[in-house]
Amino acid sequence: MKNGARIAFAAFLLAAVADIWFSYSGDQQGRLVTKPLLMPLLMIGYALSAPRPFGQFQKLLLAGLFFSWLGDILLMFEDDAGLFFIGGLLFFLTTHVLYIRYFAATRSSSLSFFRKRPLLFVAVLAYTIELLYVLWPHLGPMKVPVIIYGLIISIMLSMALWQYGKLSSKTAWLFIIGALLFVTSDSMLAIDKFKQHFSSASVMVMSTYVLAQFLIVLGSLRHLGPAK
Repeated sequence: MKNGARIAFAAFLLAAVADIWFSYSGDQQGRLVTKPLLMPLLMIGYALSAPRPFGQFQKLLLAGLFFSWLGDILLMFEDDAGLFFIGGLLFFLTTHVLYIRYFAATRSSSLSFFRKRPLLFVAVLAYTIELLYVLWPHLGPMKVPVIIYGLIISIMLSMALWQYGKLSSKTAWLFIIGALLFVTSDSMLAIDKFKQHFSSASVMVMSTYVLAQFLIVLGSLRHLGPAK
């Protein structure tokens, strides 16, 4: 890994720790500095580490991080109409679609473990249905957008699970754990937003989110191999 990539990843981790601390302490002014830095630093580290020239995988991953950054920015603000939240939801929805496309595009001579046992995906669907059931009475006019978002994140997680047995175990597990953490982060954000606010929500949402993105990036780097 190039020195520039190491510096970018180290700066990302430092910014993530600082942002989580600011979340814990309630320092929203500090978060105005740290949160917008997270995805750009991760993008720089990935871009410097990934093989050149950039193919579809590198472009999909970078685009996913970019739309996550836009979502991060919008979710920092609130308005009475909820337009910032809806905009952030749309940007993160785009990120999940891009990650679905990435996972769907992987090729291997090995057969996915979950292709042999498709009923295991029922667990993902059951989780999504249960989450929507819990949130349903509190969603109001957001019912349709949240249903769509729930279906997309369940597909993203399923596609990540599909990598097991298809790619190397280490690569697949990086993708799977990253996707699981992303879904966990989104779920906690939804519960805090719509059902019941809990004091540690911001810390838990950001901790799982930044680790999710970092693991997905590491999974992609293992999948593609080192830069030449």
